[in-house]
Amino acid sequence: MHLRRRIKQTTSLEERLVAEALRQREQAKLLPPGIERERAIRKARLAETGSHISEWLRSPGLRAPT
Repeated sequence: MHLRRRIKQTTSLEERLVAEALRQREQAKLLPPGIERERAIRKARLAETGSHISEWLRSPGLRAPT
């Protein structure tokens, strides 16, 4: 049986997603217009969206469905 490698995260998911979005946007700035640049921008948008959804799910105003 294989053992899973466990990694203790030192930053929150939201922080990691924001950092990834910033990294992708910086990379996109360095690329010439084209498909690779669009992919980097799309990845940045997806990371930002993921961060917003995670924040929303953790918000105290969110109530469980009844």
